[in-house]
Amino acid sequence: MICMKRLLFIFLGLGMVILLNSFLSLSQVKKAPIFSQQISLLEETCEALARKKKYFFWNNLAKIYSNSSNCKDYIIRNKYITAPLSEEEAAFPLAYVLTVHKEFNTFERLFRAVYMPQNVYCIHVDEKATADFMQAVASLVQCFPNAFLATRMEPVVYGGISRLQADLNCMKDLMALDVQWKYVINLCGQDFPLKTNKEIIHHIKSFKGKNITPGVLPTAHAIPRTKYVHREDIVNSRVIRTKVLKPPPPQNITIYFGSAYVALTREFTRFILEDQRATDLLLWSKDTYSPDEHYWVTLNRIPDFPGSVPDAKWEGDLKAIKWSDDKTHDGCHGHYVRGVCIYGTGDLQWLLNLKSSFMFANKFELASYPPTIECLELRLRKRALNHAEISLQPNWTF
Repeated sequence: MICMKRLLFIFLGLGMVILLNSFLSLSQVKKAPIFSQQISLLEETCEALARKKKYFFWNNLAKIYSNSSNCKDYIIRNKYITAPLSEEEAAFPLAYVLTVHKEFNTFERLFRAVYMPQNVYCIHVDEKATADFMQAVASLVQCFPNAFLATRMEPVVYGGISRLQADLNCMKDLMALDVQWKYVINLCGQDFPLKTNKEIIHHIKSFKGKNITPGVLPTAHAIPRTKYVHREDIVNSRVIRTKVLKPPPPQNITIYFGSAYVALTREFTRFILEDQRATDLLLWSKDTYSPDEHYWVTLNRIPDFPGSVPDAKWEGDLKAIKWSDDKTHDGCHGHYVRGVCIYGTGDLQWLLNLKSSFMFANKFELASYPPTIECLELRLRKRALNHAEISLQPNWTF
């Protein structure tokens, strides 16, 4: 059994091998070749960490990022996959909405993990993000013809209408593309996939053309969210509940409550951008709390909407999350932020053993717990390449 000193030594020596180089380092740092023995040691370390449920902090992970004019070098050295790995994947392009505001290096790793050249990616950056963060994201995006920044940015407030509007802005942009993507998936910058691109497609196909919007009728704690008028306080980045009662929902729509993270068909996405009921519900939702947690699930319960599932429940939940008030998991081995676990290395075993329905997990911080992301990414890349149906490029292998 590997002792923790050896684990730490291996990660310090090998972790940077598969870590994305910063844009500043692209033209300054020569990357050592990767040998199978090194990856075997890294895999051994990941297995031991998962079994022993240990964790440690690993500082000085990521350097300062900046612009780079050498996109080709960046893509090759950082091992992006540059061709569809199968005909099935090429024929089933996905669209992603990625809303981000901080933790650039975590987002950069997420982007690489979900990136495929046949997919399309709209990145919405919080209007309140720092100039350095905005520039870093813009520099990354300009290296990929199938990725772009949202044409309209929102100053996002947690729990406010601006969060939902950010997704809608990107969806409108995605509908304007020539790429005939099949489903759109919305993520935030601290998510990470638990499935490969092909596995995600297989999971989505199992719903047979239906939208995936987990949710139910609102429970007691959720009712005040739409019962009272709420106001966004952009300056202090918060939502304030007033004592003013809201009028009933428009057009006799029944409000449901569920996940803000969904997988929607192209037809449904087009429909909600044009249908008057969706427009009216959006307008009514502007002064509610966390409207992204009722908007998608409510519209998907309306029978004549494309791909709707009027009797759906919680099936298809897309994200694995450890909530602080949920006693069914084994606890958080990182730390909690707003009641959500930031996964530590000790959470690897739980993440690796999750039921097959989860496509993603939330939340991660690369700088705090690098092995958590490193080990997940290594497993995903190996599975993706092992099931590829084309000749592999040497630079795709970590």
